[in-house]
Amino acid sequence: MDYNDFMIIGISIGLGLLIGLQREHVDKKIAGIRTFTLISIFGTISGFLAREFESVWIVGLNGLCLAVLIGMVNILKTREENPDPGQTTEIAMLLVFALGAYLVFGSKLLIVGVGTVTAVLLHFKDTIEDFVDTLDGKDMKAIMQFAAISLIILPILPDQTFGPYDVLNAREIWLMVVLIVGIGLVGYFLFQWLSKEAGTITNGILGGLISSTATTFTFAGLTKDAPKTGKLAAFVIVTASAIAFMRVLVEVAVVAPNYLWQIAPPMLGMFVFMIAICVALYFYNNEESDEEIPSPDNPAQLKGALIFGFLYAVVLLAVAASKDYFGESGLYIVSIISGLTDMDAITLSLSKMVNSQNIEADQGWRLILLAGLSNLAFKGGVVFTVGNKNLKKYIGIAFGLCIVVGLLAIFLWPKAG
Repeated sequence: MDYNDFMIIGISIGLGLLIGLQREHVDKKIAGIRTFTLISIFGTISGFLAREFESVWIVGLNGLCLAVLIGMVNILKTREENPDPGQTTEIAMLLVFALGAYLVFGSKLLIVGVGTVTAVLLHFKDTIEDFVDTLDGKDMKAIMQFAAISLIILPILPDQTFGPYDVLNAREIWLMVVLIVGIGLVGYFLFQWLSKEAGTITNGILGGLISSTATTFTFAGLTKDAPKTGKLAAFVIVTASAIAFMRVLVEVAVVAPNYLWQIAPPMLGMFVFMIAICVALYFYNNEESDEEIPSPDNPAQLKGALIFGFLYAVVLLAVAASKDYFGESGLYIVSIISGLTDMDAITLSLSKMVNSQNIEADQGWRLILLAGLSNLAFKGGVVFTVGNKNLKKYIGIAFGLCIVVGLLAIFLWPKAG
């Protein structure tokens, strides 16, 4: 045995202890901490034997023996006065054996991750069941549509570039669709859980996760019929817009993680400045209101996914064409136009260009920030079109300051050495 084998044994014991501890806490009739630890070690030793004798059948045979033993325990369990029909512990035992055996041949990090997730799923049984009980038909439809978008459509798309400038790739485009729909789905379910108890802060955060533009339309419209809610609406709109900048950083972290350290500081600076404005609005706001974000639409609809995929592809082509015809100055025009109604497509497109080193990270974040400022200007226009007088005043000041600070950052922020 070398050091690696001792590490494998150590990880195996740790996983057995972790999952066994959870089972001991809730169900010690069949197996607890000692049994699960022994099963994990049994799986690992089976893997060592299979490796030594170059026969994976050893693992299969030992696993079959364990399954038979578990079956006998279940037969005895049915003779109890009030037998438990659940099979969770039994399945967990087989899984722990498989994890222990795979440790010998596979990725240790993967096994640790799967083992940890297993323990968490076992421990939060009641929470998961309560969550499932709260789902209605609309929620299940959203989950199933997201599964279709991510697990059915994505794998079958070709992973090769095509079209003008060779910048379109069906799988990469759809992967960005999955990312954006996934972020929206998180906001959607957070809204389902929190909406009834949500206050103004939560409304702003959820609005940023779901859609800051839609939130702006919603709350600007509310002020027409509820004129005293101007400061409240302003707070929610600015908060949602600030969260949108954090959403941008999540997208950059996924698409261009190696350049996040260059892109994040100015974007975080903008976020902090907007949060400062939110704090000022929050403490200045003394209005009472029961208004909240209306229930959002299902973000995983195929129609919406196709529209975003098309928009993202158009932005990719526009960015490539602008750079080809007008040089890097053309990218600023595309950022302004693309950012008007949607920041996601231009953020993902520019992040991809930064990651492929087609543009510098310093220029990339400036273009993304410019798109964000363009988006603020568009939302300001929405407020001035449908909002009341008070809301126009607060948003005019708040967004005006944000745009000035953002432009100063674009022109004055020092370039990375």
